[in-house]
Amino acid sequence: MSSGCPPQSPAVAKSEVAVEGECPLLAATFAYWDNILGPRVRHIWAPKGDQSMFLSDGEVTFLANHTLNGEILRSAECGAVDVKFFVLAEKNVIIVSLIFDGELKGDKNTCALSIILPQMELAFYLPLHSICVERLKHAIRKGRIRMQKGYNIISVLSLEIVPIMELLASMKTHSVPEDVDIKDTVLNDDDIGDSCHEDFLHKAISSHLQTCGCSVVVGSNPEKVNKIVRTLCLFLTSAERKCSRLCRADASFKYDTGLFVQGLLKDSTGSFVLPFRQVLYSPYPTTHIDVDVNTVKQMPPCHEYMYNQRRYMRNELSMLWKTDSEDDIPPDTVIHTDETFTPDLNIFQDILHKDTLVKSFIDEVFMLKPGPSLRSAYLAQFLLLLHRKALTLLKYIEDETQKGKKPLRSLRSLKTDLDLTVEGDLSIVMAFAEKLRTGLHSFVFGKPFYTSVQERDVLTSF
Repeated sequence: MSSGCPPQSPAVAKSEVAVEGECPLLAATFAYWDNILGPRVRHIWAPKGDQSMFLSDGEVTFLANHTLNGEILRSAECGAVDVKFFVLAEKNVIIVSLIFDGELKGDKNTCALSIILPQMELAFYLPLHSICVERLKHAIRKGRIRMQKGYNIISVLSLEIVPIMELLASMKTHSVPEDVDIKDTVLNDDDIGDSCHEDFLHKAISSHLQTCGCSVVVGSNPEKVNKIVRTLCLFLTSAERKCSRLCRADASFKYDTGLFVQGLLKDSTGSFVLPFRQVLYSPYPTTHIDVDVNTVKQMPPCHEYMYNQRRYMRNELSMLWKTDSEDDIPPDTVIHTDETFTPDLNIFQDILHKDTLVKSFIDEVFMLKPGPSLRSAYLAQFLLLLHRKALTLLKYIEDETQKGKKPLRSLRSLKTDLDLTVEGDLSIVMAFAEKLRTGLHSFVFGKPFYTSVQERDVLTSF
């Protein structure tokens, strides 16, 4: 494979990353277009290990240069990041490149941040593609500011490249299977309450559905944690299960932004600290479930969550722009730049709204004879019901607003007409609809992001 590859430039720096387990990533590269020399590789990240299993530096340079060929006439809006996906069958690799403009040595250059994987890992990588891309995009936003100020971009990119390598390695060994066997979940118990308290199970599933299927399960017993993780994954699609991770028995993984459900082990002191920034940067609000003390907490609904997320992102970038030195801000500093917006470090709150949908499902499913086939069929029927309710909700809003041309006139009428008068039921169906039509929460609840469902209901009834 190395024949015909140009020798590596002596100017290319390389970082070898120690990753526990099998890392499917062959390498990551940062390259730029030099107006005289053409595409040039600035930095290479590669996992440590048996070098015969990975690409040579010359091969990595050749592939990285390939991503910038044809980009010299790139025309894009300022700040835009283009995502390119290459499948090079002749090299048996896939390359995911994020193309963006940045300043190097005072000149505006077209740059590419790329990750390279074996072609045989395509099916494994595709479900995780959006997670990796969104995380790399935000690293690029911060990197462009550092480039503009003449600082080193490599350190910022490394803060995201290395965790992505660790994420992919952990997903190779501990990802939730596409088909979860109901025998391995709480729903296979002979009677409700055998594995966990009835009220705890109800709250966990209800909040999990209200936060768009995004949950973190923590505890000291890996078997108990994984049983709840598998139970929650029953309510996800097969693609979402591929973006979920079980906990490991010997040591805890780090929290990873973007996963739908992940199990995490507490430390020897019985605690687990979630990183504020990573949690706030997840695509959906998150449910926090502690299996040791049977508590369930959740983040605010989508419209409030997205509002806080975007404000925090803007403030983080603003703080970076105001720095006078490369070392002014540690990577996970909580940003307090805007006096009108102070992040609420206690971002998880008690479940405010009870539901009848999940409560009825749990009561009825345990009335059925224990066995995977019957209860699995009943679960499928329940999920189909929620999906149909979400589609009906979307169609109702389309008709009432003339497909978004005017605001929703009355939320109270919607709840009455669709039999969603119980706040928890409305939250669950809205969450399902949000995944079908992104931005639905913000459209329905409008600009007053901190207006509760009840207050909004009263306001729209006049």
